Amino acid sequence: MFNSNFVPDQTKRLYGFKHLCYEERLTKLGIPRLELRRLYLDLTYCYKIVFGLVTLNMTGTRGHACKLYKPRSDGTVRMNFFANRVINAWNNLPTSVSFTSLPAFSCTIRSVDFRIFLKCNSC
Repeated sequence: MFNSNFVPDQTKRLYGFKHLCYEERLTKLGIPRLELRRLYLDLTYCYKIVFGLVTLNMTGTRGHACKLYKPRSDGTVRMNFFANRVINAWNNLPTSVSFTSLPAFSCTIRSVDFRIFLKCNSC
């Protein structure tokens, strides 16, 4: 399990880490990239929305039963909004992800390969 208290700027402050590049610092600390940690948090928040906090349009398509409807957007600004940022990753979760509880969900998404949803694919 990784410690999400570290962010890129803080890892440089650790003794012996100042001269290391970002990837090397993450490897030594055993934490994923910031972009991947943000995706984990987005998916966890999405889980909370789907299971009781907000009512959204659900679609009954292939894969898991908790897919979300993604409204069409033509503008590039809107692509950074939470709904547009996370829905593709959410709808493509494999059936092996457990939706039984928030801790089970958080644990099982860690085993999913999300590289196709990251802008920087060197993870």
